[in-house]
Amino acid sequence: MKFISWNVNGLRAVVGKNFKEVFETLDADFFCLQETKMQEGQLDIEFPGYRSYWNYAEKKGYSGTAIFAKHEPLSVSFGMGSWTDETGAETSDHEGRVITLEYPDFFLVTVYTPNSQDGLRRLDYRMTWDAAFRKYMQELDARKPIIVCGDMNVAHEEIDIKNPKANRMNAGFTDQERAQMTEHLNAGFIDTFRHFYPTLEGAYSWWSYRFKAREKNAGWRIDYFLVSNRLADRLEGASIHNEIFGSDHCPVEVVLK
Repeated sequence: MKFISWNVNGLRAVVGKNFKEVFETLDADFFCLQETKMQEGQLDIEFPGYRSYWNYAEKKGYSGTAIFAKHEPLSVSFGMGSWTDETGAETSDHEGRVITLEYPDFFLVTVYTPNSQDGLRRLDYRMTWDAAFRKYMQELDARKPIIVCGDMNVAHEEIDIKNPKANRMNAGFTDQERAQMTEHLNAGFIDTFRHFYPTLEGAYSWWSYRFKAREKNAGWRIDYFLVSNRLADRLEGASIHNEIFGSDHCPVEVVLK
């Protein structure tokens, strides 16, 4: 089974470029999207043989996720329930950031993790989000193995970013965010790309639109497939499709037996 994840940074814009061609060329069993930036009814897009599932943000033109699946799930859920935010208040996902599909022998979760933003003004919220999302992953994992994919908005190690020293404590490369990813993995999950390529440098999935960053490959690896440890023997391959344009991110892939 082939799984694709892509932060499209505005699906309506990418559909006007190359989305259908990319979708058909990659020919995945599951095609997961983040940052769709649209509301229900704004785009009519279907692919033969696929069912689609959408989670829209309440705020227009913001966030949002989707999954196109060849296989009908047993159940579908949106969000990850409620949790306590950085102020101590009970909150839930109003930003369309999580979709979960349940299948007989696994859960598939796509996620668009909140960005800590300039000046780290949303870092505290991000910390409560990461803790809540990890708890959600563990609750699912207690029932059956899980496959989690999406833009997790963190370059985990120095190898995952072009200029680690210059970017330390910038959003997406703070010590706190990196520690949260470490905790995700320590909770029983595998970073599938590093499973196959533990020392590969220059492998990135996001590049700034500024300073000709993509042309220079001055990027960050912030898009992931994480899987339950017990799926290790089913992993066949992982890849980053940096040849595919249309967004400031490129698609990432994992293949399971």
